[in-house]
Amino acid sequence: MNRREFLITSSAAAGLLALPRFASAAAGTIDLYSGSDANIIDLWNNIIRPAFEKAHPEVALKVTDAGDNNGLRAIADRAFAALKAKADPQADIFETFDPRLPAGGIDAGLWVKFSAENVPGFDRVNPLAIDTPYALPYRGSQVLLAYDKTKLDPKDAPKTWEQLTGWIKANPGQFIYNRPDKGGSGGNFVRRAIHEVNGRDPKKFKIDNFTADFAEQTLTPAWKILNDLAPSLYQKGAYTAGNTQSIQLLAQGVVTMAPVWSDQVLQAISQGVLPETTGLVQLSDLALCGGFSAMTIFTNGANKDAALKLAPFMLTSEMQEAIITEIGGFPGVSWDHISEDLRKKYADVIPAAIPTFPAGDWEKAINDGWYRNVAPGISRT
Repeated sequence: MNRREFLITSSAAAGLLALPRFASAAAGTIDLYSGSDANIIDLWNNIIRPAFEKAHPEVALKVTDAGDNNGLRAIADRAFAALKAKADPQADIFETFDPRLPAGGIDAGLWVKFSAENVPGFDRVNPLAIDTPYALPYRGSQVLLAYDKTKLDPKDAPKTWEQLTGWIKANPGQFIYNRPDKGGSGGNFVRRAIHEVNGRDPKKFKIDNFTADFAEQTLTPAWKILNDLAPSLYQKGAYTAGNTQSIQLLAQGVVTMAPVWSDQVLQAISQGVLPETTGLVQLSDLALCGGFSAMTIFTNGANKDAALKLAPFMLTSEMQEAIITEIGGFPGVSWDHISEDLRKKYADVIPAAIPTFPAGDWEKAINDGWYRNVAPGISRT
């Protein structure tokens, strides 16, 4: 689930897609594209890139904002066409992407297959993070529940879906989540409702098992739950326009609890945006969704060999600990490869499991269904 809270302008998108299709890339310059939030792009430009170029002075790293997942999809489609034409796709790495897209790409050999043979330190990767050998996990995050400990005693914080929905109804106006198409914290709250009505089985949903009939069957019961909760939400059914706005309402004391991304809330606490009295809790019957962001490398990129130097560099302790300290993210490697001080500091949010939910057609069906069935009076703009 993409957490970006703003859209690139149409002119920027047009400019990106208007790049010459198969011109040669700059020799020795790795072209990396990201569809992530601004803080992630800042991490790459301000922390990762200078450290990598210092360690590998023979290589340069260029980081380009693709806007969002749609921007990455357009580049991936172009790269797939370039593979068939034996041409240069003008891209080497995606900072995070699902290599199952475009369809047929894996079978055609579009993506590098990662293993201990081509990535030193591959054995350090957290087993929870590995989804496919064609994507290398390097950072993670998960949606948690953040709450005001001055209003809610930690011992009373809800730890199951039943307790959470019961608390929301018993404390009207004190909970809010954002519209699911405007940020993953609210989007994954909606997905937790979907999981609840489907046997709490995340494996039931796959990127390639979507059909309109199956979506209707599995999503419809969740709309009933969310409709039932709506009158007990902030302002009897208000929804924020993004992850950041939910954190702002919590910081202002307007609400007592909201779903939040782990990296964003940890960063907000460390920067003083949220007070130290902010509590964090995860549901124990089935956690809220999250996931690991994984790099993908094009096999036909002009600088594939240079790009393969970046992969093990991202698994080093220096870079993995920077992900924790700079953006409050989870490391892509197992926590036993992280310093003891950091393990102790973040013990309360180290995940035992991170449920996921596929994107693709499922994402559109969830967003469309939520607006149509839960919030028909809210404009999508």
